[in-house]
Amino acid sequence: MKDVKTYIESGILELYVLGEASHAERLDVEAMAKEHPAIRAELDEIEKSMELFAGEHEIDPAPELRDRILNSLLTNLADDRTFRTKAEPVAEAKVVTMAPPAANTSFYKYAFAACLALLIVSSLAIFNLYNKLEKSNTQILALSAQTSQLSKTVGYKDEQLKVFRDTAYRVFNLQGAGKTPDASLSVAWSPVQKKVVIDLKGMKMPETDAEHQYQLWAIVAGKPVSLGVFDSKKDSAEVMKVMSSVDKPQAFAVTLEKRGGVPSPTMANMTVIKMI
Repeated sequence: MKDVKTYIESGILELYVLGEASHAERLDVEAMAKEHPAIRAELDEIEKSMELFAGEHEIDPAPELRDRILNSLLTNLADDRTFRTKAEPVAEAKVVTMAPPAANTSFYKYAFAACLALLIVSSLAIFNLYNKLEKSNTQILALSAQTSQLSKTVGYKDEQLKVFRDTAYRVFNLQGAGKTPDASLSVAWSPVQKKVVIDLKGMKMPETDAEHQYQLWAIVAGKPVSLGVFDSKKDSAEVMKVMSSVDKPQAFAVTLEKRGGVPSPTMANMTVIKMI
């Protein structure tokens, strides 16, 4: 009679589970398993261990190999005629070149023509929209310029009104003299503040050039006193200009002098004058 422990430790059970035992050995293992529950239990334990080991160390086949196997199985299951022996020759597949259907070619031609027409229409629409935007921008710029000019005019009127409405100021209208009989200039003078302001926007005097400026004079105690220089430009942004202060003027006059002014007035270039 065989010893159960010795039999288990012999390694015959592992060979049986792996399928490496001979036919006689397999019959012997099966007979021993029926006779001895311990051997049956050991066989079950070895099988479980083998399954766990295989599960932990399994390797997925390459995708292309898996696809080839599945395709082969599907093909063979669908048609038994695909099973051939090694001796059977495999007929070479004939490749026949098929001409593309004429209908597809026509479809692509019509599609291309439709896309081209859509592109032309879209381009014309964009061009018209661009022209409208350009006109709108031009109108906006024109309105902006008008608004700016109106704002300057309103500002000028406000400054002018502030001076002319201030009872502290006396306003004198200097009239043309000598070579400029049609010239005129308004001068506002405050006896209290001794302040002098001239109206550049409303004056009527020939424009100055790059070498000359107008110079404002006040006659004080019979002597001319310079109150500063200024220009006459139609596009000038200046509205009112504050000149030098003066006390007790007897007259105001303007002469055309070299740019920057001179210490004494050139009487031959007298433009406007007003006695107080």
